[in-house]
Amino acid sequence: MTAFDASERRIWAGRAEAYAHSFGKVCAHPVPRLLDAAQVRDGVRLLDVGTGTGTVAAAACARGAGVTGVDAEISMVELAARTVPSAGMHLAVLPQLPFSDGLFDAVTANFVLNHVGRPGAALAELRRVVRPGGWIAVTIWAVPAGAGQTLLGRAVQAAGAARPPHLPALADEDDFPRTEDGLAGLLASAGLKDVSCEPLHWDHRAGADEWWSGAADGIGTIGQTVLSQPEHIRAEIQSHYRRLCTEFATAEGDLALPHAALLARGRR
Repeated sequence: MTAFDASERRIWAGRAEAYAHSFGKVCAHPVPRLLDAAQVRDGVRLLDVGTGTGTVAAAACARGAGVTGVDAEISMVELAARTVPSAGMHLAVLPQLPFSDGLFDAVTANFVLNHVGRPGAALAELRRVVRPGGWIAVTIWAVPAGAGQTLLGRAVQAAGAARPPHLPALADEDDFPRTEDGLAGLLASAGLKDVSCEPLHWDHRAGADEWWSGAADGIGTIGQTVLSQPEHIRAEIQSHYRRLCTEFATAEGDLALPHAALLARGRR
């Protein structure tokens, strides 16, 4: 386990419910296209890696697939098991999965490679457990990020706060460009064939309080950065956040937050 992996385990410990009510909703947007990319349909044996609250697993079950889900955080596994009782949910940490070679017809990983210390090794493991000819489909957040993705970060910057040192970045030798070519290259380097990658853009609709709650509850790196600040700095961050929210306010009273992601797939 890398220092980045260890940090991720601490960040996400016990936060399944908070994630489900905040940032989990934005991660649900690409699910139909992700399942299409992996050719998930009736009778397909699907492994959903980093299943989180079970959003992908639930959609795959609705298509008639036989679904197994894994996540590295026990609160996510427990919530997913309650949400999708027809799927088999397991605790497992990439890049080591408790399954035999070629067991699944397809594998999905929705915004998972953002959270592993060795993305290349993780993809190689996904390739191991899918059958020859089976598809692997993944999403990641893109660089440059959408304006909605940077909203909370801008508020942190405006308050003069910094990312705390206990949140390590990915090691240079394990990182890759978060671009179409960069993600496609990562899949190809893991031995996948017929690799393709496409950009995804959408406006996520959320209330200002709902979006702030993800940070206030310590979700992800941005949430841990907010929580690590003294109380008066947290209040200043929130004040800047409220001011910046006006850029995204809609006539309906919520926020329209532009997001940018990448969807890639490859075949074993």
